[in-house]
Amino acid sequence: MTNVHQAQALYDTARKGFAVIPPLLCLPSFVIDAPFGRFAPSSDSIFLVDGIKAWIVMELVSPLTFLYAFLRSPLSPVSAAGSAPPLTPANPPTLLAALFLLHYLNRALVSPLRTPSRSKSHVLVPLCAVLFNTVNGSLIGAYLSSPAARAFLAGAFGRPLFWLGVGVWAAGLVGNIVHDEILLDIRRKARAKGKGKDKDSANGTQQDGGDGDNNNGKTKSRQEHYAVPHGLLYRYISYPNYFCEWMEWLGFALAAAPLPSLASSAAFLNTVSPPWLFFLSEVFLMLPRAWKGHKWYHSRFPDYPKERKAVVPFVF
Repeated sequence: MTNVHQAQALYDTARKGFAVIPPLLCLPSFVIDAPFGRFAPSSDSIFLVDGIKAWIVMELVSPLTFLYAFLRSPLSPVSAAGSAPPLTPANPPTLLAALFLLHYLNRALVSPLRTPSRSKSHVLVPLCAVLFNTVNGSLIGAYLSSPAARAFLAGAFGRPLFWLGVGVWAAGLVGNIVHDEILLDIRRKARAKGKGKDKDSANGTQQDGGDGDNNNGKTKSRQEHYAVPHGLLYRYISYPNYFCEWMEWLGFALAAAPLPSLASSAAFLNTVSPPWLFFLSEVFLMLPRAWKGHKWYHSRFPDYPKERKAVVPFVF
């Protein structure tokens, strides 16, 4: 029983920390650029790492820590600790675990392996992401395998709210993939154009910016794979991939956990569960980057559609 009490204490500490730290980081993030993507450092440094490899490594941490916590079930009584929950889709926590892993199959492997190029990243970015994903994956895995989750999800298949949440999650996943595909297509075209310029240069027909994309997104080619995206929700917002990811985790939280109490800050800290914390932390940490990226688009492209919002259609 001592191990379960220790696990519960560690779980509660991490959960409350996860509720406090992302809101505290939100406001400074409107001022400080996270050094990756379009805000990657422009000069070479020993602290810059390959963008695609770093992305794969840091994102794989989340499903791995999730699986470990889910299969170990550290919050279960001694008689059940160390044993996996029923690994069948007929078990609601296991179905939700499959949804979590499906998201990260796309995010950690399928998407980056299909990406033609990605700007280098400062090593601090993947290190911070590894920390975030370790805590988040462990918390959600521990929660879904816990007695509290099993009690809440008992009979979940008969509740409309559960299926509404799963439906919102699925819509968000599809939206995330199709809007990312629009961005990937821009990069594919830029890469093909860069290879054409390299070929012309090799044939003695030097053209402007003929260094292609072989420098992993630096100098001129670093800007070449950025263009104004169009189609679907890009008609309304600059970051539909962010918006759709928020949809995913909002739906997941609706299906997986009860709403936290808003009676007071103390009540919120005592009742908020990891699925809701994941959704809220994504909003707090991604909102500033969406806003700054939206401003960047306007400064980079004079003809950028002025009616577009940053990340929430018609609102922000």
